[in-house]
Amino acid sequence: MSRRVVLGQVGGAFGVQGWVRIQSFTDPPANILGYGRWQLGRAGQWREVEVEDGKMTAKGVLAKFAGVETPEAARLVTGSEIAVGREELPAAAPGEYYWSDLEGLEAFGREGQLLGRIEEFRTTPAGAVVVIRGERQHWVPFVKERIVSVDLDAGRVVFDWAQDW
Repeated sequence: MSRRVVLGQVGGAFGVQGWVRIQSFTDPPANILGYGRWQLGRAGQWREVEVEDGKMTAKGVLAKFAGVETPEAARLVTGSEIAVGREELPAAAPGEYYWSDLEGLEAFGREGQLLGRIEEFRTTPAGAVVVIRGERQHWVPFVKERIVSVDLDAGRVVFDWAQDW
């Protein structure tokens, strides 16, 4: 498998037939159900599971894995990360990027100064923020107004941001 992209996390058991609650990181949340096989991972150990059934309810996303038939078995996968291979994701629209494709790239300010490396993205009540670690840490709002250019081939992103901000 190519690089894994984490799409969610398994919450607690739901009901008596082995269903689990899913915390989906996809937008909209039900999109996570579009993948028939998931990688479940915990502590660096991954295994593939078949998604036997899934549904969106008023209580959120629920899923049923093949071979998980009881609440006790469902509790064994609670807390696992849910991932798929990067190649399974649909192509991003022009001008849009998967966060996972940007993590690890070098980040520069508009004047060409190296800010550091993109470490991760965080979702805050005010919106998405890119965390850049260099000589100091920068939390840059991830909005169109702050993104000057993205060059995946060169491994660099230029932000409208200064090193001393």
